[in-house]
Amino acid sequence: MIHDPISRGDEPALPLFDEEALDIADYLKSEADDEDDIHHDEAQGHGLAALTLGAVGVVYGDIGTSPIYAFREALRATGTASPGAGEVLGILSLLIWTLILIVTVKYVFFLLRADNRGEGGILSLYTLVRLAAGKRSVPVLLLALGGAALFAGDAAITPAISVLSAVEGTELILPSLAPFVMPVTVGILIALFMMQRVGTAKVAKLFGPICVVWFLALAGLGILYLVKAPSVLASFNPLWAIGFLMDHTGVAFVVLGAVFLAVTGGEALYADLGHFGRRPIKLAWFGLVMPSLVLNYLGQGAMVLAHPERAEDSFFAMASEGMLPWLVVLATAATVIASQAVISGAFSMARGAMQLGFLPRLRILHTAEGQSGQIYIGAVNWLLLFGVLWLVMAFGSSSALASAYGIAVTGTMVLTSLLGILYLSKVRRLRIGVALALALPFLVIEGVFLASNLVKFADGGYVPVAVAGAIAFLMWSWWRGTQLVRARVAKLAISVPSFVRMMRNSSVNRIPGTAFFLTGDADIVPSALMHNIKHNRVLHEQTVFLTVETLRVPYATAEERVMVEPLGGCFIRLILRFGFMETPNVSRAMGHARRAGLKFDVMASTFFLGRRRAVATGQGIELIMDRIYVALSRFAADPSDFYHLPRDRVVELGERVAI
Repeated sequence: MIHDPISRGDEPALPLFDEEALDIADYLKSEADDEDDIHHDEAQGHGLAALTLGAVGVVYGDIGTSPIYAFREALRATGTASPGAGEVLGILSLLIWTLILIVTVKYVFFLLRADNRGEGGILSLYTLVRLAAGKRSVPVLLLALGGAALFAGDAAITPAISVLSAVEGTELILPSLAPFVMPVTVGILIALFMMQRVGTAKVAKLFGPICVVWFLALAGLGILYLVKAPSVLASFNPLWAIGFLMDHTGVAFVVLGAVFLAVTGGEALYADLGHFGRRPIKLAWFGLVMPSLVLNYLGQGAMVLAHPERAEDSFFAMASEGMLPWLVVLATAATVIASQAVISGAFSMARGAMQLGFLPRLRILHTAEGQSGQIYIGAVNWLLLFGVLWLVMAFGSSSALASAYGIAVTGTMVLTSLLGILYLSKVRRLRIGVALALALPFLVIEGVFLASNLVKFADGGYVPVAVAGAIAFLMWSWWRGTQLVRARVAKLAISVPSFVRMMRNSSVNRIPGTAFFLTGDADIVPSALMHNIKHNRVLHEQTVFLTVETLRVPYATAEERVMVEPLGGCFIRLILRFGFMETPNVSRAMGHARRAGLKFDVMASTFFLGRRRAVATGQGIELIMDRIYVALSRFAADPSDFYHLPRDRVVELGERVAI
């Protein structure tokens, strides 16, 4: 069965490995190499304990740093100089129930079950809905674009606020170190982004243990103060949260915006589903992460009740004078890990967007053999670094950045909830009324949080909105341009059956060997073949129409990988299929084609690529979008590199296409 692809590419347009082109011998690689394509750790034999440990470091690295600033910012938002039991217990109740409802119920119990062949994230959810609907829907497409764009804003803000908030702890050790907070933060961030190209496979092994120590430290500090004031356990009663909101109507919206900082990184539970699996993520959450977070928030509340003057920096104030330097070092390490997790997520999101046709091909480097999730995209990396450094220097403190943080996170969660409603309706086949009833409580809660964060729009909340808007516009421009080019080419193209009939009695010279002509549409003749016949007047004795399809699933199975179809005469149709989370490797997939019956001599084979250069011809806003598409196309990676074709056997022929 051939899966209807979301994106077949513009000769074709998919992402790219930045490795040296594989040599001819790679054609003959065995099917055993397919393990690199199916990257799930469980399939690679990793134990449950190792997966759970990895999930602690990668999945929960971001949400694990929230105690550094979430409770502090919520208290500041009340405007109370000396917070009392009403403020402390009310905010604690809001924090606890936000963790329970948003993270535990929505993500752990529901969305982790909405997997696309084991993969999660908003783009995977979109493809599930798209597959079930059977047709493209522009509103649903816009939801996916908006979610991916907001995630990009989140990816820029997370490293900035996390590392800056941790380094600010040095001021408590020695106030004279305050002038060095900014330079040290910038230095850590530059070092973090520079190490991305080397790869994090070895460093990642340290992430889990360090984060385990971090969460145990959170729990230990919390218990230390909780035993002194166990009355804060009353905050488990949601009436404290309700009472606080009713008694503080003037600042309730602002406080809610700060409270939502406690679940930043919650989206990682779903996005990293494919890396660790459902069970390890659940075990890590219930066994360590959630108890540690709740205990630490309770401890901060107990301390503030006993020492209201410490509310200004409630997290670091929990540590004794001798313990404080170690806590700052550990917090800095935890925030670097949290930043690494979101950077890796940005790489994965970008690759998925490229595979779905939302972005041009970009150079991708796999940094760990046998783990396709360990990737590096230079363009994304340096753009993120630029954005992160700008945020750090423009806002100057983690408190100022907190205003910009919430909108990106809440916006992504709201869009995920909307897609979740469509998932229940289209995939699970629930009535739309039932789907709305199930999702409405979460949508209402997240909507309130989003509205509370929008209050801070002028104080910095505009940053993620502007970033997301710009990225969404770029993605839409690329998608639109790709569709226009494809339609233009299809209008002028010749169908394969007609061409095969025309060539039966043709006087075109036949030469030995096999020619592979890459085409984005399996039903039309590649333009490179037409140009070759027009200018060279030759056909190879075996001419293969090679199409690379991107499926609406993360990974293609061995059965789905290849289809070989004789068309008559010297013509053969070859379709290679890859999931949208895979990087197509044509050379390796040729082993599957050989086993499927395609016979060819490696040393007598040539690949022909058609290069299309788009020319902008629109007017008004369409002209702007056309020019953006043309500009983005210049950044697209070389298709011969992307498809892992042997460079000494590739012939490229170009043409201009007006859009």
